[in-house]
Amino acid sequence: MKNNSREITEHETQSTPRDSDNACNSEREKKKEEKDLEQKENEKLEEYGQLTLENNQGKRKIHLLSIIGEVEGHENLSGNAKATKYDHVLPKLASLEDDDSVDGLLVLLNTSGGDVDAGLAIAEMIASLTMPTVSLVLGGSHSIGVPLAVSTDYSFIVPTGTMMIHPVRMTGMVIGASQTYEYFNMIQDRILSFISTHSQMEYDQVKALMHNTKMLTRDLGTVLVGVQAVEEGLINEVGGIREALHKLYALIDNKRAYQ
Repeated sequence: MKNNSREITEHETQSTPRDSDNACNSEREKKKEEKDLEQKENEKLEEYGQLTLENNQGKRKIHLLSIIGEVEGHENLSGNAKATKYDHVLPKLASLEDDDSVDGLLVLLNTSGGDVDAGLAIAEMIASLTMPTVSLVLGGSHSIGVPLAVSTDYSFIVPTGTMMIHPVRMTGMVIGASQTYEYFNMIQDRILSFISTHSQMEYDQVKALMHNTKMLTRDLGTVLVGVQAVEEGLINEVGGIREALHKLYALIDNKRAYQ
């Protein structure tokens, strides 16, 4: 009996290092997975300007989408130009809508505008999401950036942020015919209708700002700075990232309460 007891004791003693090795291996694998995930997030931020925010106190999972530079359409922009590629953004928005783990979307804007069809496509996608959405205009959100800024459930602009509303411009050959003028009107009507539907501005009010001849020396249009955009009813509130996140938290928590 004594020999058996000794054998068991030796076996138990020998098993302890193996258990310790397994624990160390498990810890190393966990750290490796965390590092790989962090690297993927960094690559995603660098390539697409997108990131997941989930370290807040309420454990709300928020997707961050930044729309910067020029909104790129069907044709590629110069490699030196900062651009938001709509063919990257649209599939991501679709995957967010299909992902029940994502609680909300925060859109950061600093854009000079860009392709009308691409910008409106992104704006329509954001407006149709079922999750709470908030936008924040930083440096500026000009031209087609205006529909993008108002496409969310609630919008913010920093005090020095600018919004430029102007008529549609077209590059390349333009045919001097009445059909061309009608086509331009049709494009502008799409933009005006979207802005008036998703903000507190009336259609004619937006149109008047778009065709204003008194502000810009070489163009038609209007520039609204910070609080002016709020006073006109284009943007909901003046604020920064703190206010934007707190508003999104509130919208998410309110949705959770009714689920």
